[in-house]
Amino acid sequence: MCQQCAAQHPKWVGRCNECGAWESVVEETIAEKSKGPARTSIAVGGVAGAKPIPLSKVEPQAHRRTSTGLTELDRVLGGGLVPGSVTLLGGDPGIGKSTIGLQIMAAFSSAGHQTLYVSGEESPEQVKLRADRLGTDESVLVLPETCLEAVLGHTEAIQPAILLIDSIQTMHSRELSSAAGSVAQVRECAAALVRHAKASARPTILVGHVTKEGTIAGPRVLEHVVDTVLYFEGEQGGGLRLLRAVKNRFGPTNEVGVFEMAETGLIDVLDASRLLLAERPEGAPGSAVLPAIEGTRPILVEVQALAAKSVLAMPRRTTLGVESNRIAVLTAIVDKRAGLKLYEHDLFVSIAGGIRVQEPAADLAIIAAIGSSARDTPLPKDLVLFGEVGLAGEVRSVRHAETRLREAAKLGFARAIIPEATAKQIRPPDGLSITGVSSVTDLFSDLWAGG
Repeated sequence: MCQQCAAQHPKWVGRCNECGAWESVVEETIAEKSKGPARTSIAVGGVAGAKPIPLSKVEPQAHRRTSTGLTELDRVLGGGLVPGSVTLLGGDPGIGKSTIGLQIMAAFSSAGHQTLYVSGEESPEQVKLRADRLGTDESVLVLPETCLEAVLGHTEAIQPAILLIDSIQTMHSRELSSAAGSVAQVRECAAALVRHAKASARPTILVGHVTKEGTIAGPRVLEHVVDTVLYFEGEQGGGLRLLRAVKNRFGPTNEVGVFEMAETGLIDVLDASRLLLAERPEGAPGSAVLPAIEGTRPILVEVQALAAKSVLAMPRRTTLGVESNRIAVLTAIVDKRAGLKLYEHDLFVSIAGGIRVQEPAADLAIIAAIGSSARDTPLPKDLVLFGEVGLAGEVRSVRHAETRLREAAKLGFARAIIPEATAKQIRPPDGLSITGVSSVTDLFSDLWAGG
C-alpha cells in the first residue's frame, strides 16, 4: 500500500508520487526487532529445520480430513478440513458467515473435539442466542477477545481441535500501535495465526468482511497467505446461499456449494436444479432454462427476460445475476441478426433464485428469453438451451456439454438446442433430443418458423 513511497515524505501525503493513487498511503509503525529466537514458518506436512530435497524422493501422502458436518461445505473443501490449514471465509454482512461458523464448531464439538470460537464482534450472550436458534451443541467454548496475544495464550492453554476467529478485522496485536482493522494490524494478525496453525497442525477459520467493492476488507495479502478462500454469495432477502471456493490448496478450485437459509441455520441443498425450477411459471413468455456449470456441478437455472415498449429517449437495460455489458452485446446482436428492434424497448434480464451466471454458455438461453418476451410467445416448457454467441451471430461450442445434457434429462427435459458443432460430436442421453444451431438466425427459425 505504497509504504516505501510514504517513507520518503515526512509530512502529510494525500497522493502516492509513484503510482498516482489517492488515499493509498498507509501509516505503519515498524515494530522493534525481537530479542528472542527468530520466528519460523512451517508449511503443512513440513517440519522445522527442513532441508531441500529432490521431488523424486518425496512420497505423496493423502491429507487426513475432518468433516465439517455440512455435506456441501465438505464438497467445496475437497472432503473436509485439513490439519493445520487456514481458511478465509468472506461474504457480505448478514449473509450467514457467523451462522455457518457456529455450525462447524458445533459439529466438531458433537464429535467429541474441543473447540474455541473467538468472538470479536458479538458478546457471548449474542452467540448463545444464535446457538439456541440453531439448536447447536452448547459445549462450544466462546472467547470474547480481540487481542491476538491473549487469543494465542488461551489457545495454547485449551488446545482446541479447531479455532475460529470472527472476525479477523477486529483483531489487534500489541506489537503494533495502529488501530484494529488497519492494514498493518490485519496483515500481522493473519500472519501470526497462519504461523500458529501450521506449527500446531490446528485447522483455523478466519471470518473476513467484504467491502463495497466485493473484496475482503484489509490487504489482499490475506488471500495469499491462507490455504483456502471461500466466498458466500446470495441475496439476503432470499433463502438460497452459494459458497464458492476461489482458492484451495487441498482441493478443487471454483467449486460451489449450495445452501438454504432456514430458521435452524444453513441446510445442504443436494438437488439445486429442482429447487431453482420449482416455481417456474408455465406458459410465460420470456422464460428459458439454462444448464449452467458451477464449479464441477451442473445446475439448471431459469433465465427471465422482459422487453417492454419504452417511452424514454434512452431505453433502460437492467440486469440481475448476469453481466450488464454482456446483455448490451447480446441485445445488439439480436437487433442486427433477428431484427427485433429492441432499441425501442426497455429490457430487463434476470437469473431467478439469486444465482449469478458469468459463463458465455448462457448467451443462447438469454437470447431465446429476450426473443420470447419481445414476441410475447412462450418457449416449450421441456426445452433447455446453451451456447456462446459471437458478434457475427455465430453459435460457438462450450465445455461440459454432456454433463449439462445429463442434468437436463434427469429433470425430465425432452429437448435441447445447442451449438451445431457440439451436436455432431456427442451422443444425447436417453429421452433427450438435441438440435444443433450455427447462428442466431437458425435459433429464431427453429423456435419461430418463418420469424
